[in-house]
Formats: sequence, structure tokens, C-alpha cells
Amino acid sequence: MSDPAKAERLTLHSQSHSPYARKTIVFAHEAGLSDRISVVDQETSPTHRNAAVFAVNPLGKVPVLITPEAGAIFDSLVICDYLDGLHAGPRLIPAGGAARWQALRLHALAQGLCDAGIALRWETARRPEHLRHPPLAEGQAAKLVESYDLLERQERFDEPVHIGHIALATALAWLEFRELPDFRVGRPCLSRWYEDFSQRPPMRGTAYHGQTQDGPQAAAIAD
Repeated sequence: MSDPAKAERLTLHSQSHSPYARKTIVFAHEAGLSDRISVVDQETSPTHRNAAVFAVNPLGKVPVLITPEAGAIFDSLVICDYLDGLHAGPRLIPAGGAARWQALRLHALAQGLCDAGIALRWETARRPEHLRHPPLAEGQAAKLVESYDLLERQERFDEPVHIGHIALATALAWLEFRELPDFRVGRPCLSRWYEDFSQRPPMRGTAYHGQTQDGPQAAAIAD
């Protein structure tokens, strides 16, 4: 018998231009759970304190999923793991064996792409120009390029859809949205897979929009 608590509607604190948040939304759609989740868009950044987000996550970050039995849970992978236990279909995070480690490895790489991309944006767009450190920007850009090349060389992308695919597609879409180093040029396999995956309904219905809103702290630094 199913757990009645798990039939309750869930609330997801999200952000329209966060790759981590979009990952959880696409995951929910792929798992057939989107009709059970109310998405609340929040604007937050390291320089823009959002009291509603801090009330449910002391790190002040989205995504945060409000659950009936576990309260607020955060970190996108933890949220996806929780959601994977709520549906009856094939698991999007494989339970064991080589399939599990391949999926989680690809997820880790995708997560690293987002982390490096965010760090690169701080050094090229968001931090006041006189505080930027070009060698750090170059180092973050190199992480992106090396990862793109590895994906082109080693990934086959022919497994059933899993968490790694969702994480990678939402990461690449975000990198393109933010006009960060291009993953397409010279990488036909990666580009073709991304184009195909981007046509899936969960991707088409969750496109990024909006811009980061920095708070008064950032303006004070700039002055």
C-alpha cells in the first residue's frame, strides 16, 4: 500500500535561471510527478538575500523541496533522489551496478560544469571589473573546455534516460543561455545529443528566463 504522506502535494522553491533548480523540475516531469509539485519562483543570489529561502534553507539557495515527512530538503541531487522514490516507473537514478555509477559520474560532471560556469561569470561579468582576476577566469574556462572534450570522446548517450542526462542537458542549456564557452564547435556527437534531448517535452517546457538580481551589497562594492 502506498504511503498517504507521499500523495500530498509538494512545494519546490526554484529560480527561473538556475541550472540546479531546472534539473529538479525536468526530473519531476520525466518521473511523471510534475502535477504533484507547486513551483514557487524565488530570486536569490549571494548578494541578494531572500528571507523566504533562508527560512527553509540556511544556505539561502534554491532548489528547496518542502516534503510532508522530511520537511525541507535541499541540494538538487538529494531532491531528485527523493522524487525518484515517489513514482512507479523505471528509476532515473539507477539502483546499483555499473549503470548507477555511470549515471552519477555524468551527473557529477554536469554539476561541475555549472559550478565552473558560475565561477567564470563572477570573473567576467558579475564582479566589479577592478576586482576580477583573469587567471582565475582562464582556469574556470579551461574546466569547461576539457569537460566538453571528454564528453565528446567518451560518452555514448545511448542508455535509457537517467539523472546524468538530465543534469547534463540542463547544464549545457544554462551555459548557452549565459553565453559561456561554446560546447558545440568541433563536438558533433555532443551537439547532436543535446539537440535531440532538448526536444523532449520536459526540456521544451522549462526554458531559462530572467537575470540575476544583485542586492545593495553588490552596488556598494562596485562604488
